[in-house]
Amino acid sequence: MSKRKNHFHGSDLEKIEQLYGIKKENIIRFGANVNPLGISPVLSDTLRSHPDCITLYPDREYSSLRSSLSAYCNVDATYMIPGNGSTELIALIIQALSPQKAMILGPSYSEYERELLQISSSFQYFPLREEDDFVLGDTAPLLSALQNTLAGCDNPLFILCNPNNPTSTALTVPQLESILSFCATYSITVMIDETYVEFTKEIDNITAISLLEPYPNLVILRGVSKFFASPGLRLGYAMTSDPSLRSRVLSLQHPWSVNSFAALHAGVMFTDQLYIMRTRNLIHAERERIVERLSRISGIKLYPPEANFILLRILDPTLNASALFETAIAQGLMIRDCSDFPFLGPDYFRFCFMLPKDNDRLLDVIEQVFAKETL
Repeated sequence: MSKRKNHFHGSDLEKIEQLYGIKKENIIRFGANVNPLGISPVLSDTLRSHPDCITLYPDREYSSLRSSLSAYCNVDATYMIPGNGSTELIALIIQALSPQKAMILGPSYSEYERELLQISSSFQYFPLREEDDFVLGDTAPLLSALQNTLAGCDNPLFILCNPNNPTSTALTVPQLESILSFCATYSITVMIDETYVEFTKEIDNITAISLLEPYPNLVILRGVSKFFASPGLRLGYAMTSDPSLRSRVLSLQHPWSVNSFAALHAGVMFTDQLYIMRTRNLIHAERERIVERLSRISGIKLYPPEANFILLRILDPTLNASALFETAIAQGLMIRDCSDFPFLGPDYFRFCFMLPKDNDRLLDVIEQVFAKETL
């Protein structure tokens, strides 16, 4: 069995090319969670027709971009904070808040932990339970943990990703409102990362956007890397109705952190309704089809997904995610070994939904691996 210790991010194509001798353009990135349709054709046309925008500095206020984001999200433009990807905004918000203590709903994206460590903030995880399929049902245990851990601290912070990475599970708006109301009582800021919310089937049941106005202790993060397949554009945005927090974040942000291409042209992708509809239809159809096919494979457990990716657990003790990664990458299929996430282990892996023919290739490999294990 493979003893590989590397854990590859979806962007680590050069590393894989070097280690495995596979040209990066031949690797299908099931670990990246990026829209398989590529960028919006409207954005593509706009970028090609205005390359000279790089000769200009962006508007420091990003007025046009904020207006486009406002229209897309149906949120007051003054609530918008554009940034150099959601990664920059995670760092800026945590720096601006400077929480004495924080809590993270886990397992989750490692960047939250990293940025908290950067400012020497104390933090702990509230774990989603495997026996509940990583779904948070009753919020009472979480609220109790928040009170016991964060009440009375300076600038306490609760962080959750919704839908969550890597579990692909989600909290509903009523659950979020219950959490926000409770946290407001103890002056706890809630940062919700909605990177994957646009892939969900019932977005209005999951997004916290309707809660921005009544809860100034809420900050929402989004970006264009995943749904709009534009990680290289480095555009993210935060939303909050708290003017004090917005002011602190902006005071920490370097001038012109959003590049000219993103500032001047990214707004057009939010108006490409055909692209948005095609993406959602593709992901919804493939999610249902993939879940149905995986459910017929013995030896693995799937956790019902809300986003554009799925988490699975290998039940066969003679196999692990590292070995499955090796088998898949040999055919140019890159999945995500999830053993480095908190609360997960060497038997967990994740993959995103790509084009149907590519999904079938990966499903064939998984079926073949587990068919051999049952012989």
